[in-house]
Amino acid sequence: MDALGQQPVNQPDADFNYNTDGYDGDGAEDGKSQDSSETLPYIDESPTMSPQLCVSQGPDGEAVSPSPLEGDVEKGLEMKKLVLSGFLASEEIYINQLEALVLPMRPLKAAATSSQPVLTMQQIETIFYKIQDIFEIHKEFYDALLPSIQRWDEKVTVGHLFQKLASQLGIYKAFVDNYKNALETAEKCSQANNYFQKISETVSVKGPKDSKDSSTKSSMENLLYKPIDRVTRSTLVLHDLLKHTPKDHPDFPLLQDALRISQNFLSSINEEIDPRRTAVTTPKGEARQLVKDGFLVEVSESSRKLRHVFLFTDLLLCAKMKKTAVGRHQQYECKWYIPLADLTFQTLDDSDSCPSIQVLPEHEIEEMKMKISVLKNDIQKEKKAPKGQSRAERLRKKMNEQESWLLLQSPTIPFRIHNKHGKSYLFLLSSDYERAEWKESIQKLQKKDLQACMLSSVELQVLTSSCFKLRTVHNIPVTTNKDDEETPGLYGFLHVIVRSATGFQESANLYCTLEVDSFGYFVSKAKTRVFRDTAEPQWNEEFEIELEGSQYLRILCYEKCFDKSMLNKDDNEIVDKIMGKGQVQLDPQTVQSKNWHMDVIEMNGIKVEFSMKFTSRDLSLKRTPSKKQSGVFGVKINVVTKRERSKVPYIVRQCIEEVEKRGIDEVGIYRISGVATDIQALKLAFDTNTKDILVMLSDMDINAIAGTLKLYFRELPEPLLTDRLYPAFMEGIALSDPAAKENCMMHLLRSLPDPNLMTFLTLLEHLKRVAEKEPVNKMSLHNLGTVFGPTLLRPSESESAKGQHITCASDIWSHDVMAQVQVLLYYLQHPPISFAELKRNTLYFSTDV
Repeated sequence: MDALGQQPVNQPDADFNYNTDGYDGDGAEDGKSQDSSETLPYIDESPTMSPQLCVSQGPDGEAVSPSPLEGDVEKGLEMKKLVLSGFLASEEIYINQLEALVLPMRPLKAAATSSQPVLTMQQIETIFYKIQDIFEIHKEFYDALLPSIQRWDEKVTVGHLFQKLASQLGIYKAFVDNYKNALETAEKCSQANNYFQKISETVSVKGPKDSKDSSTKSSMENLLYKPIDRVTRSTLVLHDLLKHTPKDHPDFPLLQDALRISQNFLSSINEEIDPRRTAVTTPKGEARQLVKDGFLVEVSESSRKLRHVFLFTDLLLCAKMKKTAVGRHQQYECKWYIPLADLTFQTLDDSDSCPSIQVLPEHEIEEMKMKISVLKNDIQKEKKAPKGQSRAERLRKKMNEQESWLLLQSPTIPFRIHNKHGKSYLFLLSSDYERAEWKESIQKLQKKDLQACMLSSVELQVLTSSCFKLRTVHNIPVTTNKDDEETPGLYGFLHVIVRSATGFQESANLYCTLEVDSFGYFVSKAKTRVFRDTAEPQWNEEFEIELEGSQYLRILCYEKCFDKSMLNKDDNEIVDKIMGKGQVQLDPQTVQSKNWHMDVIEMNGIKVEFSMKFTSRDLSLKRTPSKKQSGVFGVKINVVTKRERSKVPYIVRQCIEEVEKRGIDEVGIYRISGVATDIQALKLAFDTNTKDILVMLSDMDINAIAGTLKLYFRELPEPLLTDRLYPAFMEGIALSDPAAKENCMMHLLRSLPDPNLMTFLTLLEHLKRVAEKEPVNKMSLHNLGTVFGPTLLRPSESESAKGQHITCASDIWSHDVMAQVQVLLYYLQHPPISFAELKRNTLYFSTDV
């Protein structure tokens, strides 16, 4: 406890690293300390680790558990033994941790009665309250469970042991009630007594019997958290045991009873400690709670800085992590704070001066993503190689630097806050969802009768130092901060149908946007049309969204603002009102089935109904020739041009003409997904040569037309720049000498069949015209190269199998993809290329490659 008597209390990480092989999340055995040990937590007893209580109940109110696999008793028994064996191993670790606490207690008690006491008897009783009792309970439980597993068969029962363990939870209740006192007393005694400080900072914990390490070091504060953590783990084990115990087994009712007792206990503990789990007591005795925290990018002195922002019940505090010596506790340094009573949201219109926002060209962002993806693949290869760990570690460090750079540079959505008695501050966020969350959280607190709080320098220092313990978001969201076991996310295409929404109080002009996470931040990927003047919009629009290691889908529902007088001067500001927002996890098991998965997102009383299914990248990239040669999709380009008696396919000419007529100013043209059903309708119209095709084009959303053009090139049975020339394009773009590269790249164009060359040159000039409007449409040559490069060059399936061009689904930004983008970019950046000039020069060059 600090000199002013502030004791922070907060919520731990929800992730307990739970698995049925060993329940091996205790920080001591793997050398990782858990920050949550410094807190009085909200205990999550849910088997799914959700942040709220999840207790299934039967009609009589009793806790129930899923039934085991029917007809597979033998497998169930084996699973039950695995669960018990894993739990027993972690129980041994837990007992060693309790014993490590008991050992110093005895000499401290002996010294308390001597002439040179380290602590008083009362302090010892407070710090080590009920530890001896808990140790004895678990030692007895372990000694009884071990022989049961050693002589395992279908007749062995363990339910009575768990029931007895659950019946002794009253001891834990007493421990939890005293937990805050124990921590405060231990901290106070450490400050007052150097000898006790040494004891409490390095407690030796005996390693498991089969462990290489005879012991590990831990702090007393860490170890005092373990009993709280353990109750949650025991409850999770009971869920799994019931899952694999037949209902007619003698253990079933006993385990069910133990689960009911444990869940009731955890619920009562949650209710008691929940209101103060993130509280700090100020010197004046006021309660200040941490409501929300997270990493944000602040624009400070015209440069981007990564900050950790803490929202308390009465103020917003912006901090940065201080650099500390190895082995020292990390600390925060306060950059500024604003009392919520003085905080307003500032828009550009009412600001006197606004710092210029540095926005990097999108191609630099995309190139960094490619580099990170290549590094990820290299790390995986090194980890499998003998003695590759040291190189993998170097690559991991490099990837961390590049991911951190990406997180710093990618956000562009401004979030301005203003102190009405002082300065304004600017954050950049990657998602409107995130901005709405922060704004809503602050406005909710501002509805209370807040008094402006002024902190003295000492109070501010104390509050800032407590942030390390209070934080709920512990790590910057980069790959290197995640466990290797964590899901890498999905790579490929997510098909989403936004169907309808209900729950609006009155009619409005409504639309939805879709976001997915990519490289640690969220990106807007699609937008429905505006459904005008309705309280029950029926969009029924399908989108194809590219995923890059994504784990979440967000849907935001907006009311469209058509009042031009309300438009903000800032290009990045969205003035449309967010009506609701929600998020779903992309569970691979759910979305990877061939069938559509229907779901509903509830947001502020509004329900949005949608469906989704996922196609992995290796499947979605196949070029499949059409069985019908009468259409244009999936048909060789020379067949189509010969049939049409044209130099460039009609579909290419018409789509380009329409985009240049009314889509060249569209933000994100060719990058934003069109509605899949519209694209399919256009595909059918072109395939069947419908007479109404021109009318359809003029009525269709421009993103659907852009999407149809991309789909045409993607579905060609071989790439526009041909399978035969693909290896040569890859070699040509890698040449260092500019003259040699120019000679090679022009020679390759001459070697293309005439229909391919004419079509490529037509598309090339069109994309250059699109890029001329970059200030308006935000699509540079680099962006267009990224969108079209793989589409025009990616080899057909037989060729890619030969050269192993795409090795796996997650190899989305592989070396080949980077090269494909560079090839197209080379021609986009080249002065105008004439078909006639190229053909004239053919006379002087061999066409063999």
